[in-house]
Amino acid sequence: MKKLLFEIGVEEIPARFIAAASVDLKRLVTEKLAAAGLFPESATAEAFGTPRRLALIVSGIPEMQPDRSREVFGPPAKVAFDENGKPTKAAEKFAQSAGVAPEQLAVKEKGQGKYVVALVQEKGLPAKDVLPAILREAVLALSFQKTMRWGDGEIRFVRPIRWILALLDSDVIEFELDGIKSANLTRGHRFLSPVAFQVREAGLYKSSLETSFIIVEPEKRRSLIEADLTRLAATVEGVPAPDEELVGTVVNLVEYPVGVLCEFPREYLELPDELLITVMKGHQKYFAVKDDKGRLLNNFIVISNTLKENSLVVRGGAERVIKARFEDARFYYREDLSRKLEDRVDALKKVAYHEKLGSLYDKTLRLQAIASKIAQAACPEIYQEVERAARLAKADLVSGVVKEFPELQGIMGRYYALAGGEPETVADAIMEQYLPRFTGDALPSSPAATVLALADRLDNIASFFYLGLAPTGSEDPFALRRQAIAVENILLETSQDLTLGRLIEWAAAGLGQEGNEALKSEIFRFLELRLPQILEARGYAPDVIESVMKMSASVPLKDLPGRMDAIVRFKKSQGYGTFLMAMKRVRNIIADRAITEVHEKLLKEEKEAALYRAFTGVREKVRELAAVADYEKAMETLLELNVPINNFFDAVLVMDKKAAVRDNRLALLGAIWTLALSIADFSRLSEI
Repeated sequence: MKKLLFEIGVEEIPARFIAAASVDLKRLVTEKLAAAGLFPESATAEAFGTPRRLALIVSGIPEMQPDRSREVFGPPAKVAFDENGKPTKAAEKFAQSAGVAPEQLAVKEKGQGKYVVALVQEKGLPAKDVLPAILREAVLALSFQKTMRWGDGEIRFVRPIRWILALLDSDVIEFELDGIKSANLTRGHRFLSPVAFQVREAGLYKSSLETSFIIVEPEKRRSLIEADLTRLAATVEGVPAPDEELVGTVVNLVEYPVGVLCEFPREYLELPDELLITVMKGHQKYFAVKDDKGRLLNNFIVISNTLKENSLVVRGGAERVIKARFEDARFYYREDLSRKLEDRVDALKKVAYHEKLGSLYDKTLRLQAIASKIAQAACPEIYQEVERAARLAKADLVSGVVKEFPELQGIMGRYYALAGGEPETVADAIMEQYLPRFTGDALPSSPAATVLALADRLDNIASFFYLGLAPTGSEDPFALRRQAIAVENILLETSQDLTLGRLIEWAAAGLGQEGNEALKSEIFRFLELRLPQILEARGYAPDVIESVMKMSASVPLKDLPGRMDAIVRFKKSQGYGTFLMAMKRVRNIIADRAITEVHEKLLKEEKEAALYRAFTGVREKVRELAAVADYEKAMETLLELNVPINNFFDAVLVMDKKAAVRDNRLALLGAIWTLALSIADFSRLSEI
């Protein structure tokens, strides 16, 4: 078995592309190797990526392809053989082209007809002869969000390709891409070891690069970076501020990571921590340091791409740059504090939200209208706080800091609100209106923030649906799917009695579309489609989810987990199977008939009268239990209808010839179904 080494040397690749490209290269090459019979089960593949290279090592490649046989279809059987079953000229020519004798041809069905087929034996080729095409095709198949051409070449790639290293053990795999010939040459660190050098065999690749100041394995670079962050922060009795995203970025910015501890003047600690950290991270990719109580220290850590001996130079440059950046941030922050948020609201009139939706001021008015209705219905005691927070919610978007650092929207709004004397609940709501930004993020922590977060997203969804800009396929330029998921996650966790139906009504009203039923229906369907995936992620089975989905418009979403938990437990009860069959019989016979009143005087048969008595005996108890969300006891109570329902179906002909009797029996079954449906749609549940 042999080892394949493949490296594409390029100009500096943007850090955000490297990890995905490494995975893609591994997938493409291994798939093509497998198709060629060169990737047995025992084979392994390891991908690497640095700013200047994408690489792959595949171990366990056989020296030769296995011999293989394949079927080659030829002309239709009726053309290939005459009426006596002898091969025609067409069959002979096909056999000759396939390299078999005419008598070796067989007949097989394919599609709608029968065709002749030849079993062609193919001799396996040396792996070295097959690999050039595989590697070339893999490079050309790599995809990136942005690509470029260079020189006179035709290839498009993320950055110009400068060299290709391709070895099978120690043998060069020879091929060419746009005039660049593969070889056994690679390059070390651009500044510390810039001269090209030979890699004598694939197994020496990692160690050869390391002697040339390249740590090619991303996992090893990450370990070195994390170790340096911890070690250097400890020297000032601190810890690195947690930031997995920044670590992941820096891993793909350097080839030889070396941490350097730096310092900035303490006077800048008067600025908000979030602002300082954003400046360090956003522009410079520096790591903040905190003390054991979570307070920011006037230190930061740079991960350089050079030797430790150059640390003083790195430190001096980094400290000059960060001081200038902090000075700019302080200027914007002090300017922003000179005006209250209220004084910035009118400035929103000059900022376009969308050409067909007006300005950010118009957006604010809609936000106020929706948030006010939610507050009046769900938490009237905080109505004034919600109204104030909604008015100021977008005012920080015209501040100097947020213009420079858009990711601080809401966060800076909180600081400016507090500086202007606003209540803390209002300031917190302004900050938390954007939570959760992504799946897994924390939810808004207060009722006022919850109302504002819901109102903002519902207005966004309703507005773009109104304009006909709903997501299509993979296109979702306004992140409406993510916002829909945020709305539903909030509603599932909130203590407020809010239904999707009412929220959509208020969002449509904010646009002046109260009577637009088509719009409201489209928005509800969009939100409803997101709900099953959220509930599945919480561990609920598809049939359990389906049993409560019809309630999502009219029942507060916060009630659904309780109903589903009760159903999960109910499934384990002794009478579940019998009850499920009884409910499905009821549902099947009433279908979608309108429910009418039951007339007791028309209940002539003993079993239907007994069913009616059993139904009326449990009806109020089930309703009372449902009203206090005791769904498990409500279901246990419904179990009392098992025997009466089955007795009814065994003894009574529902579809009686007399219309009045028939309709009355259907009305009784309909009333039972309606009562059960107030808990869940049991017809959607599966048997154990």
